[in-house]
Amino acid sequence: MQNTGHVISTYGVDKNGLSPSGTVHWNLGSAALAEKAIAREEGQFSKDGALVCLTGQHTGRSPNDKFIVKDTETETTIDWGKVNVPITSQHFDALHKKILGHLSAKDFFVQDCYAGADPENRLRVRIVNENAWHNLFARNMFIQPADDELKDFKPEFTVLQAPSCYADPATHGTNSEVFVIVNFSKKLVIIGGTIYAGEIKKSVFSILNYILPANGVLPMHCSANIGPEGNTAIFFGLSGTGKTTLSADASRVLIGDDEHGWSDTSVFNFEGGCYAKVINLSAEAEPEIFATTRRFGTILENVVIDPNTRELDLDDNALTENTRASYPIEFIPNTSETGLGPLPKNIIMLTADAFGVLPPISKLTPEQAMYHFLSGYTAKVAGTEKGVKEPQAAFSTCFGAPFMPRHPTVYAKLLGEKIARTGAACWLVNTGWSGGGYGVGQRMQIKYTRAMLNAALEGKLDDVAFNADPNFGLLVPVYCPGVPDDVLQPKSTWQDRSAYDTAAQDVAKRFENNFKQFADHVDDQVVACAIRAAA
Repeated sequence: MQNTGHVISTYGVDKNGLSPSGTVHWNLGSAALAEKAIAREEGQFSKDGALVCLTGQHTGRSPNDKFIVKDTETETTIDWGKVNVPITSQHFDALHKKILGHLSAKDFFVQDCYAGADPENRLRVRIVNENAWHNLFARNMFIQPADDELKDFKPEFTVLQAPSCYADPATHGTNSEVFVIVNFSKKLVIIGGTIYAGEIKKSVFSILNYILPANGVLPMHCSANIGPEGNTAIFFGLSGTGKTTLSADASRVLIGDDEHGWSDTSVFNFEGGCYAKVINLSAEAEPEIFATTRRFGTILENVVIDPNTRELDLDDNALTENTRASYPIEFIPNTSETGLGPLPKNIIMLTADAFGVLPPISKLTPEQAMYHFLSGYTAKVAGTEKGVKEPQAAFSTCFGAPFMPRHPTVYAKLLGEKIARTGAACWLVNTGWSGGGYGVGQRMQIKYTRAMLNAALEGKLDDVAFNADPNFGLLVPVYCPGVPDDVLQPKSTWQDRSAYDTAAQDVAKRFENNFKQFADHVDDQVVACAIRAAA
């Protein structure tokens, strides 16, 4: 075995069960990893220096291949069901042995990282990868310890990732050759059969979502930034709702774009980088993120590139709609140096309503905030997912159901307690359609969404009158600087007002039906929000 790297931990990989026969590359920097990726033909450089990599048939997460080991540690603490699917310790051990042998027979790459910018609540994670570019992804996405911390780095969790190691469903109890398995007792994650890098990031997120609530910390699938006066805002939202785009505002300091914790003293980033969707990205609409696609150190997943000129085509979805850029957070101007911010003054819940019936901005009571947090509503539109031919309502509890191991109400109750303690204002912002549903209306203009957000965050809506929406009970402002009055009232943007009423009542009914699963777990005031929504 040969070791190479910047700083090599004295707590070696043999402690994780690995017996390397080749070279172990420890904590290499971005340039060295990019060079290795090119030399190993794992990707190619764009003309501006970004590393472009393809993930083959798996261009997104594989939710049906994700498991948690069910044992005495997790039997009563995990919310078992369609999302959190159990696998036996015996099946895990067999796959663990296989991936250990697979990696030990190869050269592999190690990054020792922190997950969590708050020293009181961070997790020490070791990421072991078969490919150099996945190790660069880990370096981009997590936080690098100082050199003196690396030498004695002892991981609390280890992630072993080997795309060319495949499961045998008949032997290993999986659904396919792909496996993403968390073992909380052994502090291990094993990932194989898929090249998609996002599985690494989201596995660590799931671990934090399990660990932190016991410490009174709310883990959140959200972006966060800080205004000029030091006011923190957090932005909950599912993929495609604008979470990354809207938080990357040059007038505010970015804490992070996707995953955070809310402790008793701060909001803190879990990550050290961003993983932004880049399909149809333009320099005009999203200049800060667009600029990262032209930088060395950025990884571009499944972005189409001209084989001769190496020019990128960010509008080409031939490979997938889910094209991604992974880059260090400092590539975005005006980012926090610490990854920490004060307790939030504003909570933004983003949705992309493809039915065109939700108001573009509305103020929420604390009870409504818990209701919409548990609902986690957005909508899928035609063409973004296989088999989707018309708008479909999508409810992802806590805006991150696939990554929440505990029962949803654990997170909702923590949110409610923290809102009560801080008095944070809560807003629901619809970045979806106006003037009709998908195919009839138009996507809400980003300049209007930014104007509404700025007004809310800067207190310009504090003295404005609000009217209750008759279908959803939401408080809608009658005026907002920089936004036409009719845009604020979704019904007024529809030519066919009766069609609006039908669509709005249909969506309200979907909310009601979805929320029935939580009715026995929340206070009557929160349940009452569901009743008003369907009234």
